[in-house]
Amino acid sequence: MKLKTGVLLSLMMFLQYYIWGAWYVTMGTYMGEKLGASGVAIGAAYGAGAIATIISPFFVGMIADRFFAAQKIMGVLHLVGAALLFYATKVDNSSFYWVILVYSLLYMPTIALSNSVAFAQMTDPGKQFPWIRVFGTLGWIAAGLVISQLGIEKTEGTFVVAAGISAALGLLSFALPNTPPKAAGTPSSMGAILGKDAFVLLKNKSFLIFFISAIAICIPLSFYYGFANSFLNEIGLDNAAGKMTMGQMSEAIFILAIPFLFNKIGVKNMLIFGISAWVLRYVCFAYGNMDASWMLYAGIILHGICYDFFFVTGYMYTEKKAGENIKNAAQGLFTFATYGVGMFIGTNYSGFVVEQNKLADATGHNWTSIWLTPAAIAGAVLIAFILFFKEKKEIAAA
Repeated sequence: MKLKTGVLLSLMMFLQYYIWGAWYVTMGTYMGEKLGASGVAIGAAYGAGAIATIISPFFVGMIADRFFAAQKIMGVLHLVGAALLFYATKVDNSSFYWVILVYSLLYMPTIALSNSVAFAQMTDPGKQFPWIRVFGTLGWIAAGLVISQLGIEKTEGTFVVAAGISAALGLLSFALPNTPPKAAGTPSSMGAILGKDAFVLLKNKSFLIFFISAIAICIPLSFYYGFANSFLNEIGLDNAAGKMTMGQMSEAIFILAIPFLFNKIGVKNMLIFGISAWVLRYVCFAYGNMDASWMLYAGIILHGICYDFFFVTGYMYTEKKAGENIKNAAQGLFTFATYGVGMFIGTNYSGFVVEQNKLADATGHNWTSIWLTPAAIAGAVLIAFILFFKEKKEIAAA
């Protein structure tokens, strides 16, 4: 891969995740502070991303992969998305959800499209892609730091920043290396896109337990994505968006340890550590406050273990379990089930829990009760996983 190509792909990834990080983390705070939205409405808005995740494989698999060059359609989606992000600052609470839903339907396919553009240019994806993808994490971190320094995390300014970056990436996309439709002229079906070939994995008891656990753990994940920023702002933590980037920093660090630990301690222990971190994180949030701020920081930094040790390890486990023939179908099924179905359930349930724990005088929330809910769910998943997941250290492919 040429240096110029590597630079373009790195910039693409940086901007791709900068956009998401600029508005997604603070959307709940903006909706609560400026739009007067309820917890249920905030949860539903975050659920828009899950709906888009469920639908986007059909768009990419049945349309984008067959009729359009990936970089061109990505450019169009980001340019239209920029207009929608800006429009989101002009609507009230009754219309905001629908704007975010339409925007999410445009944005989510660009994740797969950006990956397609990157992979198509690589001579050794296994070695080259992690170095390109890490710029996405850096983009998310940069977005949080900029939003924090500008002091706009409670305002519509986050969406304006995201809109500007989206427009920039839309224009840049047309300068990216050409990536013609990879499945032009080939038959397709809804079942193939959903990864039905990977359903055979569910006949294996250990994989089925892992699969159900992955969906269930998305419920605690939804609490963090949807309400952590609102929580930190409400209890008085300054520059919460900037401090939350420590979670992405820990994610970038811990991911380096996964290849070594995966083979050293085995997949079961890796996943147990990941689920345990979810329990510990929410206990820290439940009892943390400005007098015990170390617990707040611990809860944020634990994001690296929470995410990497479960989801990144989960993707690796799924690939090894599936084997070469159905690994793509298996990854598609895993993504559909977790970021689609699991997050849809989690975002709506988390919004309901937050709304039920609003204080009677409407001045805040009973955050201890709120955070103990995902802690209990993660604890139940942990117990079930320890008892029923029996995978051997040496994983046998299906």
